[in-house]
Amino acid sequence: MRRRVLPGFVPTLSFALGYVAVLVVLPLGACILKASSLTWPAFSRAVWNDRALYAYGLTFGASFVAALVSVLLGLLVAWVLVRYRFPFRRIFDSLVDLPFALPTAVAGLVYSSLYVENGWLGQFLVPLGIQGAYSRLGIVLVLTFVGFPFIVRTVQPILESLEGEMEEAAMVLGASKAQTFWRVILPSLTPALVTGFALAFARALGEYGSVVFISGNMPRRTEIAPVLIVARLEEFAYGEATAIAVVLLAGSFSVLILINLLDRWCKRYYA
Repeated sequence: MRRRVLPGFVPTLSFALGYVAVLVVLPLGACILKASSLTWPAFSRAVWNDRALYAYGLTFGASFVAALVSVLLGLLVAWVLVRYRFPFRRIFDSLVDLPFALPTAVAGLVYSSLYVENGWLGQFLVPLGIQGAYSRLGIVLVLTFVGFPFIVRTVQPILESLEGEMEEAAMVLGASKAQTFWRVILPSLTPALVTGFALAFARALGEYGSVVFISGNMPRRTEIAPVLIVARLEEFAYGEATAIAVVLLAGSFSVLILINLLDRWCKRYYA
């Protein structure tokens, strides 16, 4: 008779499934049910108009760009924190988690005040044509702020576990530092980078608090899908709001499935 690793398999499994059903499946089901109350023409008009299509494109596009920037910044920060010793390193390491604890609305307020025309940074950037507030660039900036800690925290443990003998062997065989990084270190980090990218991308897709303060929320210019959903709720158009939410949910789920498939392939390929 095969023994279970954990005692009470049936009760714990039942509790876990019930927990997921109440906190995840039930709200999603209610959202889909509310959206299904619309007729097909009404549903199509709600989710397939110019304003909604632009909001989808901006949401996914800005999230994708922010996740890519987060990969670059997160890898650089993780590399510095792991490979170098410098004063106050632990303080800087703790600051990486600040976006997790800080209300994102505060981040939006700070970024908007920095990049406005008379802000500390905006007074130098705006004359150069770089508009950081009330623009798509501002959206990417705040989405990068909330996403890059995921990259750092997924890459950092892998960097710490890498054995120095592999790098030394590559250098003994004549590899340069660049070749050692690209052919020895980066392949080991690729699965973690893909996982971090997926987490940062998913986090950016649902972000609202920081974006609403820095984007300006201008329809067909700087309005993202979550802001459009809130705008529909404020108009008491609950069916239209849930319809847009369902489309955003379906798109997000599809993209995350593709990223998870890529993550599995990377883990098998680089194993």
